[in-house]
Amino acid sequence: IMSKNKSSESVKVVVRCRPLSRKEESNGPAGGIVQMDLRLGQVILRNPRAPPSEPQKTFTFDAVYDSSSKQRDLYDESVRPLIDSVLAGFNGTIFAYGQTGTGKTYTMQGLWLDPEKQGVIPNAFDHIFTHISRSQSDKQYLVRASYLEIYLEEIRDLLDPNHGNTRGLELRESPETGVYVQDLTSCVCKSIKEIEEVMNVGNQARAVGATDMNEHSSRSHALFLITVECSQPGPDGRKHIRVGRLNLVDLAGSERQAKTGVQGDRLKEAAKINLSLSALGNVISALADGRSSHVPYRDSKLTRLLQDSLGGNAKTVMVATLGPAPQHYDETLTTLRYANRAKNIQNQPRVNEDPKDALLREFQKEIARLRAQLNHRRFRSKQKKEQVDGEAWERDGDEEEEEVEEEEVEKEAEEFVKLEEQRLEKENEAIREDQFLLAEEKQKLLGENEKMMGNLRKRQEATEQLTARYKAMESKLLVGGKNIIDHTNEQQKMLEMKRQEIAEQTRREREMQQQMLIQDEEAVELRETFTSLQQEVEAKTKKLKKLYAKLQCTKAEIKDVNDEHVRSRQELEQTQNELTRELKFKYLIIENFIPPEEKNKIMNRLMFDPDEDEWKFKPLVPDERLVPLIFHHF
Repeated sequence: IMSKNKSSESVKVVVRCRPLSRKEESNGPAGGIVQMDLRLGQVILRNPRAPPSEPQKTFTFDAVYDSSSKQRDLYDESVRPLIDSVLAGFNGTIFAYGQTGTGKTYTMQGLWLDPEKQGVIPNAFDHIFTHISRSQSDKQYLVRASYLEIYLEEIRDLLDPNHGNTRGLELRESPETGVYVQDLTSCVCKSIKEIEEVMNVGNQARAVGATDMNEHSSRSHALFLITVECSQPGPDGRKHIRVGRLNLVDLAGSERQAKTGVQGDRLKEAAKINLSLSALGNVISALADGRSSHVPYRDSKLTRLLQDSLGGNAKTVMVATLGPAPQHYDETLTTLRYANRAKNIQNQPRVNEDPKDALLREFQKEIARLRAQLNHRRFRSKQKKEQVDGEAWERDGDEEEEEVEEEEVEKEAEEFVKLEEQRLEKENEAIREDQFLLAEEKQKLLGENEKMMGNLRKRQEATEQLTARYKAMESKLLVGGKNIIDHTNEQQKMLEMKRQEIAEQTRREREMQQQMLIQDEEAVELRETFTSLQQEVEAKTKKLKKLYAKLQCTKAEIKDVNDEHVRSRQELEQTQNELTRELKFKYLIIENFIPPEEKNKIMNRLMFDPDEDEWKFKPLVPDERLVPLIFHHF
């Protein structure tokens, strides 16, 4: 674990509680078990099975949002600062964590067609492209998007049309970029509409299914990755590139078989989901503890992908979602405990400046090379035209005038080609009509003209192809305040600024309130003075009662943790028994239906890959291009 330093910052944790569903309301008049103090950022949880005398559990977070909270409030207060950091060149991650059916997907995506109910992801899209439209013209941007899901512990590219027929992608690690997915599709996006289209394509391919707790339950963890590269001239006059990477993670919900009623494939999905979420919980616990020498990132694909986001080079916001119904008390308490631990994780975010893998610099070099080739071709065409017209040509260094001049040169080059074609056609007519030339001479002259015409057309086609490539490359880059038109008027901009100021003020007030509460508790003993012995006894008795209540809370907490541990162990044992039964069944098939020599051949081809932490088949033919097939455990 990296040691804490001046650049470290803790993971920001916010909690959101959804309203009671109609089904939950019809189950009884018990009401919700979750109360929220928005001013102090506190969640108060009531145990529906405990006697009224038992104290309620209180948790404090960076912000809390109750069932009446608006999508925009959560974004402006808790997410906007993170997106601003990504646009400044930091890595950022937002992920929703919680039980199935508590509103993770609604928080992350929301209702796309309703501006008031749009979630974190569409608001982030709008934020990024609005920032580009309002930035200075000396900045160039390249925005790319990728979309993947982890389904049954396999990484699937949701933007690959054949993702259902191809094997899972592999994880790799490099010193510059950290953990990344090899061969993941990356789409260049030039507008909100384009990036939304990328998200829609991926959503259609994502695995979802119905359970007793959620009709549209996510059966996979989904990660939408946005890379924003920005080129800007520095004080040294050179162009410097900053790369911000934003991970938008929509986790599948933890679930219990008894409540979700899943069977067959749904049960296998639930087992994999719970195992990966359990691995995530172990990583959070190890990082929050601070004393652990080993953090189990390699226990699942999910934790490996989130390695930088938890304890690494990233700014991270965790949104914990809760269900307020009494029957979900155990799951709600577990979520709150994990969220409470995550507050203690320290990340070390840093700006990604001039990284080796920046595509923007490659694009700029390729555009400069194509422009030079085009200018050379156009200059030659211009010179030839001037030789005909007898005019001089001078270049102007101003960029805007150069762009206008380039268009004029292009038009003049096209006109020159047309004039040359007409001239050669007239010469051909003259040669054919000339009575004094021999047939051989005519044929020779016509052949030369035809060759010149062919060369001229080839040059024109090559120039057109070069122009198309140049324009296609240039169109991928966004220039600040130029490519994207900002349609918001001044009044709307003022309203946005005011809303952001209010969100910032609310955040500061909450932080001050929390600090004051801690200071009051610490300073209460220093301020106490007693005028009589009786007053001192009353004060000490009051303090003793307070400490006794804390003791009772701690005892109840220990009991709850033990009970939760027993439940988790029982669930793991149940899963283990089911998997063992399935394994024995498959062993039975192998022993009775597969010949021993075939079985030995398969066993001899097996090899363990420590980097991927999985078994693979050795290729039958030693060919570097042959990708080894991943062997799944029976």
